[in-house]
Amino acid sequence: MTGNHGSHGTHRDTTISRRRALAVTGGTVVAGGLVAAGLQSAFADTADGTDADASASAGATSSECMTLMTSVTEGPYYLDGALVRKDITEGKAGVPLTLRLTVVDATDGCTPVKGAAVEIWHCDAWGYYSGYTTANPGGSAPAESEEGDSANDETYLRGYQVANANGVVTFETIFPGWYTPRTCHIHVKVHTGGEKADGTYEGGKVNYTGQLFFADDIAEEIFTLDPYAKHTGTYTVLADDMVYDGAGAASGLLTLKAVHKKDPSKGYKGSLTLGVDPDAENTGAGSGGGGTPPSDAPTGTPPSDSPSPSASASS
Repeated sequence: MTGNHGSHGTHRDTTISRRRALAVTGGTVVAGGLVAAGLQSAFADTADGTDADASASAGATSSECMTLMTSVTEGPYYLDGALVRKDITEGKAGVPLTLRLTVVDATDGCTPVKGAAVEIWHCDAWGYYSGYTTANPGGSAPAESEEGDSANDETYLRGYQVANANGVVTFETIFPGWYTPRTCHIHVKVHTGGEKADGTYEGGKVNYTGQLFFADDIAEEIFTLDPYAKHTGTYTVLADDMVYDGAGAASGLLTLKAVHKKDPSKGYKGSLTLGVDPDAENTGAGSGGGGTPPSDAPTGTPPSDSPSPSASASS
């Protein structure tokens, strides 16, 4: 899977700029400069298991916080009504991933946004999304139903967490797989002004819609392991992805730390600090080039069941 990078260009129209696949919005930013400084505190837990004071933003300058970032398409696999929960795996097989995200207010000195609701969703180890399990992930993969796990086909690998006083949320999930023509990624939305109701999050508005990315060398090592290895084909590296624009943390590239350096199957911890403008709004629906969700959700297929070379393919 890693030896055929030269053919990645066949996954998309090379005349289409990656930046054209991004929908630019004002007032939505990421605090990319805070990521390295905040890594240790972001994963430090107190003895009772509660979040420690993730105060990486305390010494941040305004310029660090105001690194501009574009919102991107929410893609065709978004579903309303994700559950508020820390563990979103539902028994899905894969390499464990603990994801710690810190939401700060870029318009107010990078102060934590307490109560912000962070929503994530991503595909399973073979490239399938819950709610769209008939969609072809490209390459050669077993049918989603062959995994034999206990996951709910409409809710797995989707969920919300509400930020604590430090603006921190934590998810327990698995390392995502991949699907043609995209690189490995996680979708994310930051909501404010709503509230938890009936097990989900309702009301308010979406301040930011984005995607989180993984370093190629780590992703490709993970994809040699089971169950990922059962999905074969040409993996799209970051440089060839239609959404990632190469700006590192400012474009959603996660800081990753192996749980066990010599055994990647033990899992990873990923972190990123997101700076948002709580007054801004961007849902990402239909923007960027990822298409809009199918009308027959949650069991329909995305705009195309087959791999597409254009930027209008699944995002």
